[in-house]
Amino acid sequence: ISVKFYSTTNKKELVSLREAVTKGLAPDGGLYMPEEIMPLPSIHLSGLDKRSNPEIAFEVTRHFIGNDVPEKVIGKIVEDTVSFEVPLIQLADHIWSMELFHGPTLAFKDFGARFMASLLGYFAQEEGDQFTILVATSGDTGSAVAHGFHKVMGINVIVLYPSGKVSDLQEKQFATLGDNITALEVEGTFDDCQRLVKTAFGDKELRDKLNLTSANSINIARLIPQSFYYFFAYARMDKNIPLVFSVPSGNFGNLTGGIFAQRMGLPIHHFIAATNTNDVVPQYLQTKIFEARPSVQTISNAMDVGDPSNFTRLLDLFNHDYKLFSQAITGFAFSDDDTRSAMKEVFRETGYTLDPHGAVGYLGMKKYWEVNKEVNGIFLETAHPGKFKEVVEVVMANKVVLPERLSRLQQMEKKSIKMSKSFSDFREYLIS
Repeated sequence: ISVKFYSTTNKKELVSLREAVTKGLAPDGGLYMPEEIMPLPSIHLSGLDKRSNPEIAFEVTRHFIGNDVPEKVIGKIVEDTVSFEVPLIQLADHIWSMELFHGPTLAFKDFGARFMASLLGYFAQEEGDQFTILVATSGDTGSAVAHGFHKVMGINVIVLYPSGKVSDLQEKQFATLGDNITALEVEGTFDDCQRLVKTAFGDKELRDKLNLTSANSINIARLIPQSFYYFFAYARMDKNIPLVFSVPSGNFGNLTGGIFAQRMGLPIHHFIAATNTNDVVPQYLQTKIFEARPSVQTISNAMDVGDPSNFTRLLDLFNHDYKLFSQAITGFAFSDDDTRSAMKEVFRETGYTLDPHGAVGYLGMKKYWEVNKEVNGIFLETAHPGKFKEVVEVVMANKVVLPERLSRLQQMEKKSIKMSKSFSDFREYLIS
């Protein structure tokens, strides 16, 4: 079978996996979605606990993308993607932290970026093409994409990030590499960076001339691997107790990956969308009204998103039906003070250090569990606390020991190019 993809703004026009991945964004500005998400055969779901993580990821990928990529290539892509541990750490009676930060850049986005780099690299070699990847980042996406694609033949990466609004170590992770990776430091917010990327995609001349594609979670290739770890977690949990996931959410790619897993047949009981004060989705779940607004800076900066791209995918998955949406997902928002308190509380009670994003996920799970005690809850711990060293050390009044690959970065010099938030300046830069 060959899986086809449609744009969220036009379901009639179908494209291949190759086109969905290499274009990133549909020409009409919509996001690509699989025509149908078929449940995995029950034999695969019932035997998950007997399989390794790479074996599970292989089955999920093969099922999701059909025969558009040879099995041998899928095997290699999965091997490159799932090459590190994904520990589950129990912190309370029914609450676990799922650590997604054991990859090369110490953030969950290593799954999506490595998967996409291998898949796009395969397409580039097949076609003998050059691609330019534009990626807006509020922190972790930039480093994961830059490392995933560093020195991949046929691909140039341009990372746009808001000046002064990502942590020093996050910036060093993508702004020190050079080679085929360019860092643009934009005088504005993450939303400005995202707008520049989206506007560039809407510019046919630019798109065609540079073979533009995106590595943000607007690219469907990012979401396939972000469904993997829901399967990994389920495989290791008690199958007789309903399982709930609390997902710290900014652009909502991670939560969309979870819904994909659920549609593939994984019996996930419920999802929690846990946000910081950039709470447009929790607000929608309370009021039925979605109102995008400028993002506000918080200590969980990778989630500072005021107009999440993947919200349109979530609406699409629930057929724009508020009732279905709100039955599957509960939204909670937490302030910086809440986040700091959670970090202190968990450390005091368990000796475990949360990063600010994981703390928001923990708070969501805890709040849900207080009124639904018959469940097991997993929150996603999306980045190593060392990536937010300045914040964590102040909150915990404690030194954070950096992994060697992070401490090495402190000595490196960043190589970024200053850029205004004006699209004409950005366009001129790309053309030149």
